[in-house]
Amino acid sequence: MHKKVKIGVIGLGYVGFPLAIKLSVNFNVVGFDVNSKRVKELKNGLDTTDEVDSKEILKRFKNKLCISGDSKILKDVNIFIVTVPTPVKKNNSPDLEPLRKACVTVSRYLKKEDIVAFESTVYPGLTEEFCGKIIEKESKLMMNKDFFLGYSPERINPGDKIHAVDKITKVVSSNNKKSLKILKDIYSKLTSGQIFIAKNIKVAEAAKVIENSQRDINIAFVNEIAKISQKLNISVYDVLEASNTKWNFLPFYPGLVGGHCIGVDPYYISFKAKKLGINPEVILSGRRTNDRMSNFIAKEIITRLKNRSNILILGLTFKENVPDTRNSKIFDLVRHFTDHGHSVSVCDPTLNNIKTDFNFYNRLEDVKKTPFDALVLAVNHKSFKNIYPKEISKYLNKNALIADILGIWRKRKHTFNYWSL
Repeated sequence: MHKKVKIGVIGLGYVGFPLAIKLSVNFNVVGFDVNSKRVKELKNGLDTTDEVDSKEILKRFKNKLCISGDSKILKDVNIFIVTVPTPVKKNNSPDLEPLRKACVTVSRYLKKEDIVAFESTVYPGLTEEFCGKIIEKESKLMMNKDFFLGYSPERINPGDKIHAVDKITKVVSSNNKKSLKILKDIYSKLTSGQIFIAKNIKVAEAAKVIENSQRDINIAFVNEIAKISQKLNISVYDVLEASNTKWNFLPFYPGLVGGHCIGVDPYYISFKAKKLGINPEVILSGRRTNDRMSNFIAKEIITRLKNRSNILILGLTFKENVPDTRNSKIFDLVRHFTDHGHSVSVCDPTLNNIKTDFNFYNRLEDVKKTPFDALVLAVNHKSFKNIYPKEISKYLNKNALIADILGIWRKRKHTFNYWSL
């Protein structure tokens, strides 16, 4: 089967490119992305998402992988896999424009018997009701007769090499038995993990959005406990450490929820729920709690500061050890501080050439020694783990505040004023 297959991956971001790399071990694969800068970087062996190293990129380009910013590269493809982003608009409704454009692109090269599989996160029903209809209209081919759809939700966890795309369980679905078998065979050669066949495409779509929505809700719960703990003058981390001794306690931790999955996917299932006449109270309540956490944390820190303090924030990305600032709530922290008249500098060693309206440093040693009145540990990058208190002390005033949002340094001996959730 695999000798006849030619796979086209549409969207070469943090999901699509690692997928294309691993699929090209066993299949002829082409990749297309509208971002010409991204394509150029990848051709030079540079993956700015840090998901694939340079050696593997260049090795695969020498074998069965070819990428381009020109969609004509898709002309001989018979298995299309769409991995474009599915963000939300300013009003938190689904932004389906990247998906729509991808479907139009696929339609130009679609032939009879071809399969179009989607990995992008969507609400249940969207693959067939939205994507399928667009492809039918643009290609003049009939869904379930001339071409077939599949859905296998991405499960990329940025920065996680243990649960990589070639090691995880893949959920696979299709609206046709033959295309389901083909997709199962393809994904079986992709991953050493299991293949789970979902009952239908809607089930697979729903499974994806509730995976991330469940995590969002659980984090919202501990964020609420963190607020209560602050009023009780106890550490939420001490509370969670004690609770975690019970055999069936689920360990989640408080903090700022950003990124392109956990902070977005709940809005997709909520959008569909409202269309069905259901008010998703728990889901949206969790979203509100997490969205407002940056305001709560900023207020807790500001009440402990003098007027017009100089603040140094460590970390700007949405999660640790990942060079990605999408939907990062650290920007909200910066805004809260500057709105109250404080001066802010940020250091993040995972980022290069980033444009900001505040002082930004890629290396701690480049930070101008003001000194600072407060240091906020916002992201737990590995390079920050052992800098407190000795290395960081030279940047701080004698009575400076250490705001350790994640409680990373809470068991250290403190020579400064210390605060944590």
